[in-house]
Amino acid sequence: MVSKAVLPVAGLGTRFLPATKAVPKELLPVVDRPAIQYIVEECARAGLDDVLLVTASGKSTIEDHFDRLLDLEAALEDKGKTDDLAAVRDLADLVSIHSVRQGEALGLGHAVLQAEHHVGDESFVVCLGDDIVDPRTPFLERMIAAHHRTGVAVVALMEVPEDQVHLYGVADVTPGDEPGEYRISELVEKPPVDEAPSNLIVVGRYVLPGSIFPVLHDTPPGRGGEIQLTDALQTLAADEPIVGIVLDAPRHDTGDKLGFLKATVELAAIREDLGPDFVAWLREWLETQP
Repeated sequence: MVSKAVLPVAGLGTRFLPATKAVPKELLPVVDRPAIQYIVEECARAGLDDVLLVTASGKSTIEDHFDRLLDLEAALEDKGKTDDLAAVRDLADLVSIHSVRQGEALGLGHAVLQAEHHVGDESFVVCLGDDIVDPRTPFLERMIAAHHRTGVAVVALMEVPEDQVHLYGVADVTPGDEPGEYRISELVEKPPVDEAPSNLIVVGRYVLPGSIFPVLHDTPPGRGGEIQLTDALQTLAADEPIVGIVLDAPRHDTGDKLGFLKATVELAAIREDLGPDFVAWLREWLETQP
């Protein structure tokens, strides 16, 4: 049974400077909650009750966000703000939060390797904090179910225009056992357009067997001198095809400013409490723009 998730959150967030000079990028608010909270809530909905944050110096506030803050709770209780009180208390009950430091930023594979002692030989989930999947979809649950059924690594796939494949890890695929599911025989990290095996890229969700750790130990640095998770998955795929599932729900890339703004607008628009008024205002405002 998969019960643990690993969230690599050690990046510097330089694309959002100066906002991220003192505040971790993962804590920047998307509507009214930090981006990382959407990911942790997704893990909780999928039945994962143990989340390991792979952090770096200056990022302890991410873990603090999911802890109790008794002074704040007492103040909210005194003022009768019961909804706000429930919201902050519920954070501490979502999942069990742990953390480990990644001393050097040596790639996603290196970040995942920091989870070895916490995870052991169990299967586990990796969620990248820049990718917010629409909270109305059980996509991560589908991935976990596919892993239970097949016993192999499962990755999320997404179609992109061919002229963008050089920016991503790209999968060489054949049809799988279920609709939207593929067998992956090869993964190529950021190939030239004319060498890409498909236009299906790997995006930020993985369900991995514990056997990935010895593979990562033996994976030499690749592009940029970093240990690439894609290279380790390629080693697994050489022995037995791994599974890819095409993302069938909106995915918001908050790793750059434009994606962050789009995520904020779209996630606000689907909120029952905010959406109707916000969308109505947005339509009116757009009509005033040249």
